[in-house]
Amino acid sequence: MNIIRYEVGDIVKMKKQHPCGSDRWEITRTGIDFGIKCLGCGRWVMIPRPKFEKAVKAIVGKAGEPGENKS
Repeated sequence: MNIIRYEVGDIVKMKKQHPCGSDRWEITRTGIDFGIKCLGCGRWVMIPRPKFEKAVKAIVGKAGEPGENKS
């Protein structure tokens, strides 16, 4: 089994879109629960780790990588 490491600042693409239309989220907290912020509207939510891991499609940007503009 391959374990994926998620870090604060990573940008993830989710399987389902947020009601605002964006499917990209920034991880703001990790642990037993994940804090994620929608990059479309700025909404911040907490979700349990198992639900988060099922909902993530891909990591599209790693924390500290150049190229992601976080303005």
